[in-house]
Amino acid sequence: MVTNPTPQRPRWRDRIFGAPRDPLAPGARHGIALMAVFAWIGLGADGLSSSAYGPAESYLALGPHSPLALYLALATALTVFIIALAYNQVIELFPSGGGGYKVATKLVGPYAGLVAGSALIVDYVLTISISIASGVEAVFSLFPEVGHMFRLETQLALVAVLVYLNLRGMKESIAILTPIFAGFVITHVAILAWGVGAQWHELGPTISETVQYTHDFAARAGPLAVALAFLTAYAMGGGTYTGIEAVSNNVNTLKEPRVRTGKWTMFLMAVSLSVTAGGIILLYRIWDVPPVQLDRTLNAVAFERVIASFTTDAGLAKGLLIVTLVFEGALLFVAANTGFLGGPAVLANLATDRWAPNKFSSLSSRLVAGNGVLLMGAAAALILIVTRGDVSLLVVLYSVNVFLAFSLSLLGLTRHWWALRRDVKGVAWRFVLSLSGFAITGGILAVTLAERFWSGGLAALAITAVVAFFGHLVRRHYDRVRRSARELEQRLQWPYQEAVESPPQVDRLAPTAVLLVSTNRGIGTYTLERVQELFPAHFRNFVLLCVGIVDTDAFGSDAALRDLQYQTRGALRYLTNHLHHLGIPASWVDAYGTDRVEALTRLCNDVRGEYPNSVFFAARLLFEREHWWNRWLHNQTVRDMERLLHDSGSELIVIPVRL
Repeated sequence: MVTNPTPQRPRWRDRIFGAPRDPLAPGARHGIALMAVFAWIGLGADGLSSSAYGPAESYLALGPHSPLALYLALATALTVFIIALAYNQVIELFPSGGGGYKVATKLVGPYAGLVAGSALIVDYVLTISISIASGVEAVFSLFPEVGHMFRLETQLALVAVLVYLNLRGMKESIAILTPIFAGFVITHVAILAWGVGAQWHELGPTISETVQYTHDFAARAGPLAVALAFLTAYAMGGGTYTGIEAVSNNVNTLKEPRVRTGKWTMFLMAVSLSVTAGGIILLYRIWDVPPVQLDRTLNAVAFERVIASFTTDAGLAKGLLIVTLVFEGALLFVAANTGFLGGPAVLANLATDRWAPNKFSSLSSRLVAGNGVLLMGAAAALILIVTRGDVSLLVVLYSVNVFLAFSLSLLGLTRHWWALRRDVKGVAWRFVLSLSGFAITGGILAVTLAERFWSGGLAALAITAVVAFFGHLVRRHYDRVRRSARELEQRLQWPYQEAVESPPQVDRLAPTAVLLVSTNRGIGTYTLERVQELFPAHFRNFVLLCVGIVDTDAFGSDAALRDLQYQTRGALRYLTNHLHHLGIPASWVDAYGTDRVEALTRLCNDVRGEYPNSVFFAARLLFEREHWWNRWLHNQTVRDMERLLHDSGSELIVIPVRL
């Protein structure tokens, strides 16, 4: 039978975070899936919000060569579309999500996937950090005369708010933040349209000035100097393209048909980002914003000049500027939420492949990866404290990791289409698109590292290397455990036996051994044999309990849930059938949910009422050296169940299994 592990009475945490959801309920996954517009808001806000700092960093990097900004505007808009189109291929090839991590793993190699996944984890932590830091800076630009003494405290408080919202649920957090997104789009589209329209007559002279300046600069310093100045500024604006990969990383959260929804989301993101980022750089140029570091952001200066052009009322102009910058800062708050959506998803994929602790693939009662949300929040807060919210430094850290993941993903796509060039027709344009994307992202990564190696580049590589090394240690541990468990299963494996047609009948009042087992048949077999050795001929009945954990992988599709049920019941039937052949009455009960301890507690209570003379048994893994590392990487279900059952007056005997 299948039981529902959801508690019947609401608890204090349910009142705060919302009532638990049943992962097996019809339409549970559909109810939290995102349609294209909501995905654009939840996942596309990261890319769109980068217009608050990416274009400014690029423009500032031009320094005295500000006439080249026109090239930057065109290159920025074009690059957004090239990367977006390339990542559409990722959505097609990996419709179950995983994005850059899956591409690098499957098309380059597992360790390339580890590096890409580590870069993405750091990327999403920095998404939270830089978005909140930049948002607070944008709002504080309204009050340059006030000492920013509470800036860091404000940033940390906003991180805490986002952690809370995301623990309540992905769709709930997006719904709350939707009005902010709409306000940003309306205000910024209006300013861009008016700003370009009001200076339309200056566009021709601006183009002529750009061409003339390029000619004079090349004649004076050489074409290479022109190219270097442009490429440096172009690379320093790499933060503009961050967030484009978020859709491919989270395809599994989209409504069916996922591929179509993902492509529409990517289209909305590409159009909005290219228009906004390219348009803002154009505003800088045609409104003569000086490319120097100011007490205020460049966007604040540009927007103030545009607003002043259509109203002479100082109060109204100030009010409109405040509204615009508040929405800009608030959108960065929405963009920070992308880190809480994408980061836990990448962590869950790493955990599924054993590069990260198993707990990061677990779902909370609200069907969100709560452990990942908490880790993202804690790491983002630490980054903000260490960097003091310095946006310029955060942009470098951010860009290096983003373009490292971009480059590995697009390298994988390039290799994939090259390998299929003779077998599949029509892949030439896909190969060219992937190669172009790889050249762009790899070039930006190389220039960023060359220009900012000692001012953030080295630190970015070091952080990613530490995360990857940690992943390697985790994988090595889990592989050793899997090998030991496999050897145990092979050593104790029973010969195949057909199911008994008439199994022996149970005596519910007789002594009964209740075994809490997992899907690992070797450990289950060992536990069963040890119980029989320790209590020969004592127990007249055996009841086997197993909980199938619905984690991020199992919750990904109906097929994955069916596989989970098949694996769980297969292990239970295997053990039960062996007991039947020994002439011992046996039965099994399974349950499925997100909390193993909670589900097992309910099953144990039910079985204890049905079999009053029952004793519970569970296996606990023992390692050669017991330390915090082992305890952290493995769940503590047996210890928790021992405490709960003892508190309720039941006996739980722990069978040690040394690996």
